[in-house]
Amino acid sequence: MRTPLIAGNWKMHKTPREAKAWLAAFQPLLSSTPHDHVDLLLGVPATHLLAMRDDARDLGVALAGQDLSQHDQGAYTGEVSGSMLADAGASHVIVGHSERRAYHAETDAIVAAKVQAARRHGLVAILCIGEQERDRDAGQAENVVLNQLRAALEGLDAWLAHEVVIAYEPVWAIGTGRTATAEDAQAMCAAIRTDLRTRHGNLADEIRILYGGSMNPGNVASLLAQSDIDGGLIGGASLDPEAFLALTQAAQEHAS
Repeated sequence: MRTPLIAGNWKMHKTPREAKAWLAAFQPLLSSTPHDHVDLLLGVPATHLLAMRDDARDLGVALAGQDLSQHDQGAYTGEVSGSMLADAGASHVIVGHSERRAYHAETDAIVAAKVQAARRHGLVAILCIGEQERDRDAGQAENVVLNQLRAALEGLDAWLAHEVVIAYEPVWAIGTGRTATAEDAQAMCAAIRTDLRTRHGNLADEIRILYGGSMNPGNVASLLAQSDIDGGLIGGASLDPEAFLALTQAAQEHAS
């Protein structure tokens, strides 16, 4: 059985000082809650990694960067390399998030290059893929998602299960008033795993697939009950220690 992963994505929220306060508030909550069957991770701004590294390690919470440069070093003002993230305490990095694709014009080719950059520096890439509302309405959702998946993982093979996590995020269900049901999410995650299996065989059964469409304490149980959903990439709910704990508890109950 794949170990559930509850991964927060704080986006552009909190200062380093506020991040340390979050960890301090989360510590007593977590210490009183069984969580041995769940992996926990926080995707935070790069400026927070050093401030959070020691306290997060003591809690058993991994840290992720929210993006990285496709380049290893050079004259790229404002960019953050994989080696910088790793040295600051990150073990993972979010790649290809819908906001990066939409606001920073990241193409499939750029996302693929960033997956490779993560690999070069020993970071687990959390690869985000997902369709827009217009894609779903046109009946093209699965084609769009699988094309993103194939482009990002082109040329990668046996290391995949240990160095990539897939996060399916239906963009049409984020901030639009439309809701993705557990059945919607499972159908796409199953399609992703089936596509992985055609190219990587049984290795596909080891790859964790997260749901990234507004998972929260109210819907987490129904989502984790689906056979191909192995956790969540969580936005708003991860900013609240108690809500993040509730997601952890739900994942623990599901896994045990």
